[in-house]
Amino acid sequence: MSKAHRGTGIRHEHNSGRGTCPICGRTNIKVLYETTIDEKKAMICKACNAHKKNSK
Repeated sequence: MSKAHRGTGIRHEHNSGRGTCPICGRTNIKVLYETTIDEKKAMICKACNAHKKNSK
């Protein structure tokens, strides 16, 4: 079976959901998870989101 609909949920995002993660500094990575950093909302990558959840 084909995977024709893979990634359609983020195609409407700016640059298809890719950017620079403010925590780790990686460039051209998918930043899809919203979190608060210093009382400001920011979008972070999957690895930083997992690290933030597991460090609590």
